[in-house]
Amino acid sequence: MTSTQAEIDRSQLGTLSVLAWIGDPSEGHDIPYLLAYTLGDGPQGKEAGEGAARGLLEEIGLPIGDVVMDGTRNPNAFPVQIVLADSQIALTMPGLNATCTAPKEWVDAANESGQAYFLFATRAWPEAVPGRPVDPETLRAFAGDEEVLTSSAHCVLSVRRLQ
Repeated sequence: MTSTQAEIDRSQLGTLSVLAWIGDPSEGHDIPYLLAYTLGDGPQGKEAGEGAARGLLEEIGLPIGDVVMDGTRNPNAFPVQIVLADSQIALTMPGLNATCTAPKEWVDAANESGQAYFLFATRAWPEAVPGRPVDPETLRAFAGDEEVLTSSAHCVLSVRRLQ
């Protein structure tokens, strides 16, 4: 395989989206979560987008499955970064950037803990279109799906703030 073949065609990802939420504080789950996913609307369709997502994660060294990477130990060297400015979250990865607006409870939880749980789903989620609210049941059905979880990369990341 030549290096050209091994390079990931990021255009196949299609629209990359990011969604922020926290668990249920009444159940002691006030962890801020950040989920990145593709809409599956790339030029060669959903399967190509999912393949590009897997390739991207492999390229930057994030394992897919049940391993949770700790990006808080050496955040400057970690390939995924979260920056929070007021309620705006900026997610940066090699060759990719995405932003979203965080709900107040997410900002509060991130400010308190200084970190967030990040998932990059390789499975496309075309129903969760940016700019449209996602109801809790739809979010739970996708983010809690065993297949989604086992085909995602998982990290704990430091939440940096713009100074």
